[in-house]
Amino acid sequence: MEASISLRAAANTPTRVVALQSIHLKPRLRFFKPTPVGSSMAHNTPLSIQAQKSELKEASAEITERDALKIKEWEVGMFRDEVAASQGIRIRRRPPTGPPLHYVGPFEFRIQNEGNTPRNILEEIVWHKDLEVSQMKEREPLPVLKKALENAPPVRDFIGALKTANLQTGLPGLIAEVKKASPSRGVLREDFDPVEIAKAYEKGGAACLSVLTDQKYFQGGFENLEKIRNSGVKCPLLCKEFVIDAWQIYYARTKGADAILLIAAVLPDLDIKYMTKICKLLGLTPLVEVHDEREMDRVLGIDGIELIGINNRNLETFKVDISNTKNLLQGERGRIIRERGIIVVGESGLFTPADIAYVQEAGVKAVLVGESIVKQDDPSKGIVGLFGKDISC
Repeated sequence: MEASISLRAAANTPTRVVALQSIHLKPRLRFFKPTPVGSSMAHNTPLSIQAQKSELKEASAEITERDALKIKEWEVGMFRDEVAASQGIRIRRRPPTGPPLHYVGPFEFRIQNEGNTPRNILEEIVWHKDLEVSQMKEREPLPVLKKALENAPPVRDFIGALKTANLQTGLPGLIAEVKKASPSRGVLREDFDPVEIAKAYEKGGAACLSVLTDQKYFQGGFENLEKIRNSGVKCPLLCKEFVIDAWQIYYARTKGADAILLIAAVLPDLDIKYMTKICKLLGLTPLVEVHDEREMDRVLGIDGIELIGINNRNLETFKVDISNTKNLLQGERGRIIRERGIIVVGESGLFTPADIAYVQEAGVKAVLVGESIVKQDDPSKGIVGLFGKDISC
């Protein structure tokens, strides 16, 4: 059957037909040797030929199906990139590659001239994360994670903790970050004990904690999240991860996360919608992070968003400007956020009481801070310095 298909297509795709024939047919020609008349094997010849034809057909089908799968996977990736680009997402999910062999389709004549070097640090992290997650999924498939959820600790109210802290102190609720290093600053704390730091944060009045789980670029890990959860710390925990696959949400929940970060600069709208539903199914709070006006508008266009983080750090250049928070909360955007009761979290570049006052006046109800407090010998005193007063109860 495949031979007949190849013949019908020959007029249009001579190169591909020759290639397929060279792969599937030529190696088999040596088996069709004439059998002498009168030989004891003569009566077996038709059966032998039939078996060889069957084997040839199976081999051809196997290669064709494999090629078709590769083509489909590549094309789906290209369509996904097209959708992301239409939404202003500049971060590519993985290094670009040319079309697979035998590909015919809408991307056939696209010139791949972008190269396979990451454009910035965020794209580099995402490319590495794509490989990392693929390997982790092989070790622990989704059905295994779903089974492990039965033994996961109960989910705690992340948003509720932030609201309570804000009402009690009159200041933004603090999400204190357990963070050893970053690509822009290097190692922040050499004597890094995640549990001791978490306990110091809680003692100092933190409403919630953020735990870096990326190992390569931030020297974090899911083991830190698990240790803190099992240590008796009562603050709800945010899994600070570069999420590109819903599998990571399930994995974070099995490790004790109460909330998880979703980055709009990486995830198209459809992914955010889907992952938000997964979070709600598992009881997790999604913190959807934005960096600019377009990302904010995209996120406000998604139903059910309750917690938005405004990152004052440009994740492509890593430059920080805390006026970004004020700019994104002005005018119509600010009105929509207030009407919907969305909690806004100010992130990055917050070091002093003046910084906290600035973003609070802009409209934030919570702040996520790591560097300015984790570097202190006593992180709880670092919190006092950040707010200009003791916020512990």
